[in-house]
Amino acid sequence: MNDFIPGQRWISNTESELGLGLILDADYNRVTVLFLATGDRRVYARDNAPLTRVRFAVGDVIESADHISMTVQDLLEQDGMITYLGADENGKPVRIDEMELNHHIQFNKPQDRLFTGQFDPTGWFLLRYETWRRQRQFQQSEVKGLRGARIALIAHQLYIAHEVAKRSAPRVMLADEVGLGKTIEAGLILHHRLLNGLSQRVLIIVPDSLMHQWLVEMLRRFNLRFSLFDEERCVETHEDNPFLSEQWVLCGQNFFAAYPQRQQQALEAGWDIVVVDEAHHLEWNEQSPSAEYLFVEGLAEETPGLILLTATPEQLGQESHFARLRLLDPDRFYSFDRFMEEEKTFAPVAEIANLLIAGEVLGVDDRRKLNGLLQQDHVEKLLDKVNDLQQATPVREELIKLLLDHHGTSRILFRNSRHTVKGFPERQCHAYPLQGDARPDDLQQDPYFNWLVGQLQALGDDKTLLICQQAETVIQLEQLLKNRHGIAAAVFHEGMSIVERDRAAAYFADEESHARLLICSEIGSEGRNFQFLHHLILFDLPDNPDLLQQRIGRLDRIGQQHVIQIHIPYLENSRQQVLFRWYDEGLNAFRHNCAGASQVLQLLGDQFSQALHSQDPHIIDAFIDKTRELNARIEQELQQGRDQLLELNSCRPEAAAQLIGQLESREQDDSLWDYMEAMFDCYGVDVEFHSQNCHILWPSESLRIDHFPMLQDDGLTVTTSREVALAREDMQFLTAEHPLVTAAMDLVLSSETGNAAVSVIQHPRLKAAQFLLEMLFVVECSAPSELQIGRFLPPTPIRVLIDQNKKDLTELISHQSMIETGEKFDKAQIVGFLNHQRQLVLDMIKVAEQDARLQMQNLVANAGQEMLAALTGEIKRLVRLKKVNPGIREQEIEQLKEKLLLSHENIQAAQLKLDAVRFVITN
Repeated sequence: MNDFIPGQRWISNTESELGLGLILDADYNRVTVLFLATGDRRVYARDNAPLTRVRFAVGDVIESADHISMTVQDLLEQDGMITYLGADENGKPVRIDEMELNHHIQFNKPQDRLFTGQFDPTGWFLLRYETWRRQRQFQQSEVKGLRGARIALIAHQLYIAHEVAKRSAPRVMLADEVGLGKTIEAGLILHHRLLNGLSQRVLIIVPDSLMHQWLVEMLRRFNLRFSLFDEERCVETHEDNPFLSEQWVLCGQNFFAAYPQRQQQALEAGWDIVVVDEAHHLEWNEQSPSAEYLFVEGLAEETPGLILLTATPEQLGQESHFARLRLLDPDRFYSFDRFMEEEKTFAPVAEIANLLIAGEVLGVDDRRKLNGLLQQDHVEKLLDKVNDLQQATPVREELIKLLLDHHGTSRILFRNSRHTVKGFPERQCHAYPLQGDARPDDLQQDPYFNWLVGQLQALGDDKTLLICQQAETVIQLEQLLKNRHGIAAAVFHEGMSIVERDRAAAYFADEESHARLLICSEIGSEGRNFQFLHHLILFDLPDNPDLLQQRIGRLDRIGQQHVIQIHIPYLENSRQQVLFRWYDEGLNAFRHNCAGASQVLQLLGDQFSQALHSQDPHIIDAFIDKTRELNARIEQELQQGRDQLLELNSCRPEAAAQLIGQLESREQDDSLWDYMEAMFDCYGVDVEFHSQNCHILWPSESLRIDHFPMLQDDGLTVTTSREVALAREDMQFLTAEHPLVTAAMDLVLSSETGNAAVSVIQHPRLKAAQFLLEMLFVVECSAPSELQIGRFLPPTPIRVLIDQNKKDLTELISHQSMIETGEKFDKAQIVGFLNHQRQLVLDMIKVAEQDARLQMQNLVANAGQEMLAALTGEIKRLVRLKKVNPGIREQEIEQLKEKLLLSHENIQAAQLKLDAVRFVITN
């Protein structure tokens, strides 16, 4: 039984956050403790109170309630009370009775917690060790920032994100063709930069009609929770500058036009990066740029990073294209006339590049031009072999690579097309002419509805997506199909919340679900991925060809395994029939992506509306013939205007393949789930099997903390499979970058839990009745996040194992081989033994620290060399390219030089700390 005396200081083994406890009363079978730091009073059974006597040792630094600090030199003990003798920081003698100790003292150091008996189950120590190991691996990953997105691993998207996101101040134009994922590229760049600490404050400006799509895309795909800002939100903040109230802000373009006073506030808010979608709508000419353009120009001047999403340069026209470039780099693109002159100099580059890419023979003049363009010593030797059939391929690849590095706008402009991006499926169009009159007020009698019932029966068990314009139509169709024909369908429309939409999409995607049809309003064509389907019903046709491509794009995606079957009903002699013919015969838009459709529509002007309302077959035929001619001409112009060198630079296949290989390799290593299960077990999170690679998480009654990250009372369904995550957007996609995982790791490492443990083990190389200390030291380098020191010297765990004879057994006995026997031990006896052997234990820690410091020196030296090689190589490359490529800015080179110096200073200042100790007893 413990000998409790009023006035003594004890600490709670189960509630160490209460600070030092003061014994108030101790009768025969009870002890009362007052924790002065919090005002809490506890009454314990005397014979099993979870308390440990506080006894500091010589050399410890302690503090009184009056904040007088001293180093302990001696202890006096009388009548069960301790008096500490020592000296303050000036060497002046100090005397502190234990009753005078600071109430807020907590034992966070591993060795202190060990001596005071505040050790945790071994599982926590193992979790802590594994968390540090994974943290290091995560920080040094070449694909950090690209793993956590809920996206298919598509080469050009990953290449652009990786190329752009790592720049000190990314200023780029994303100009891929429609359907190639500009929004995903922008999201990947933001995700990468925010996760790596390269950016903190982000402003996204989009057309009002796309605000919801962007909000959902950023959240669902990238776990980025942006705040929607409009005038009402600004007023509600009650801030002088409402934009300072949030870090990640999403606004509509019309908001700033309608409330000009908000423009100045946005300009003063200090963004790290600004994203502007559909930037080609910002009108500009040298005489009178639009107010919207001038506002974005102001943001571009004040913000280091700028990402413009825009239509392809061929569609924009040269002046419009120049207007976007001058936002990105006004020093270089300062004059439209000068830009046009410069463009002429790149014509030979494109010509030579096309010859190299096509594998055509290079004549004498071609080789002379190429030599003049590259101006490098070894080029002549390459040119001697360029037409040699045996050596032509590698030589041409090397010459193309050199041209790519020298190409003018390649660093700020990325543009991919379906000509270069492969993997899209074929499409087949099925038309269904119907007779009768439309009955929107009575769908049951409507020819479209009767056709739909028959078509669904014909499709059998195949799941189908139906898109129509109005939410009211969606609701009516679902009710009629269910009530009149017993056909189960899921619905998806703007009247539903994001959670309701996710659940509807998940219900439909579930193979066990009876729903064979998902009925969507126009919102169903925004951002969702239904590529597990191959049947699409267009219940009506939109007037906007871009909207049609968005609808088809829900299924027409890279990786689609089937030919897409598009079903289109229309009434004969109706407006819808004209629309169908226009899309089918004029634009061929059902079978192929039509890049020039918007331009065709713009050129047709009022003829479009006139033809739709005409009953004259001659007028309609003439209209479709004109559409066909315009579309062919524009397609030809677009093809001729393609810059193949630019497209190659927008996705270098070897680099992209390497990125995908690294990502797939990480995902094939399925150890993340094992690690998370250990995490859930320690924290008291229940795990229920859902299906292969999918689980449901629940907070258990024994949950260790008030709230586990992202876990709600109604549970959370997670998957570690990218394939499942793409089909089931109601599930959280767990990766090393998911907020649940990163927050849980922070929980482990930011607390002292697990930094002291006791284990009983058996090991063939260890005799029974020995004791050892397994220590975990961590090398830490505190540095500004923008330096990304973690690439070279992340927080690194160093394990050291010392036996009772102060011998280092680290190499001999691995961490994984030290498995507990499960044998129980008397905690009080262990604490008594540790304190009796206190000096020996402290000496063992000192020996381990000396070993760890030697290892740290090697880590610091290697990290410094890696950093120097990486940054020096990049500086030299940019300096070399700047001589021939005006797209390289001097500012970028200077920033890299400064980064190198700061990185060196911070790496050299790395510190070593003892993070965790495990007292090991052999059996």
